[in-house]
Amino acid sequence: MGRERLTRGLLLRLVVLLTAVCVCIHVYLETRWREAPAPLGRPTQSSQNWGQQSRTKPDVEEQDRSIKRRISYVRTLKKDSQAKKRDINREDPSPPCCPPLRPHRKTPRWHIDLEHWAGESHSLEDEAKRFLNYITTPQWWNVMEVTCASLAREEAAQEGTKGAWAACVDPKYSLTHRIQSKHCRVYSFGLGVDDRSLERSLARAGCEVHCFDPSLKQSHLQQAEMWLHRLSVDWRDPNPAIVAQRQYANTKKLATILNDFGHRQVDVLKADMESAEWKILENFILEGVLDSVGQLLLELHLHWAGFEVGGDDPSVVRYWFSLLKELEHANFRLFHVHSDPAKPHLFLHKNVLNASSAYTLSWVNTEWKP
Repeated sequence: MGRERLTRGLLLRLVVLLTAVCVCIHVYLETRWREAPAPLGRPTQSSQNWGQQSRTKPDVEEQDRSIKRRISYVRTLKKDSQAKKRDINREDPSPPCCPPLRPHRKTPRWHIDLEHWAGESHSLEDEAKRFLNYITTPQWWNVMEVTCASLAREEAAQEGTKGAWAACVDPKYSLTHRIQSKHCRVYSFGLGVDDRSLERSLARAGCEVHCFDPSLKQSHLQQAEMWLHRLSVDWRDPNPAIVAQRQYANTKKLATILNDFGHRQVDVLKADMESAEWKILENFILEGVLDSVGQLLLELHLHWAGFEVGGDDPSVVRYWFSLLKELEHANFRLFHVHSDPAKPHLFLHKNVLNASSAYTLSWVNTEWKP
């Protein structure tokens, strides 16, 4: 009796175990069947039902449209790139290998190039002899033997003035044509200048004349044919802190003045800066502003080195000479020289070669095209 109960219990447990195993196998097979992917292009009913349960119809349509857009965009890019390749191949069988070069720009300069010493001894006499010979010899060899200063000297003579200042009106250069077309512009810088015969003659000829003098009482004034401005040129712009404390600045660089006035070019630039001309000329050269000037008329003062010009006497004269050679390198040619016999004969506080302490020089830019 006990054995029969034990046998029945074992059989019952075996049946329960087999039943559980069968249920697990059935559940496993059912799950694998539902998760199996449907063949492409032929979705099964069960997969459609499962998809409908997991997401809504608008989401499905939005995803389909997104996929279509991506496919279309990729195809468009491919077509465009292929078309560009065909165009390149038609124009040039070899595709470009390098990007186009950038346009050339002038590199900023921080100092002028000093010329070699006039002699091995580096003496003041050698430097002075070379310098004085250079400023007293008009470079007719490049002006082709023309008399450039006819207009200014004739009108100055009629007015009874000394005629120290002269402008080149030879038809070979642009000033005459600019006067005829009424596009001539003149800048005149000075301190309390009394002799404005050149400015008046150019104004009567039809030039737009601007006279700059920081000693004027009014900021801007139109007088007869000329404009007067309470301003002057310098080799540096004023300190912003100083400008903020004052209503106006008396001095600015030439590049700044041109920009403030909206002018790109000046046909004639006249300057009598009372020993500041050397540093101002250096600024013209370093900033490349000479490209905007057709003629440069300058009074040089030689009785001392000039504002902020340092070094011993031979070095100073070498620096002066190097500045004038920079003008020559910039296509400026000396066509007029004037020395006032009433000025003292002082050269760096000495009597050197009986040189005058002041010379008025005029240069024309032979390559200037307004």
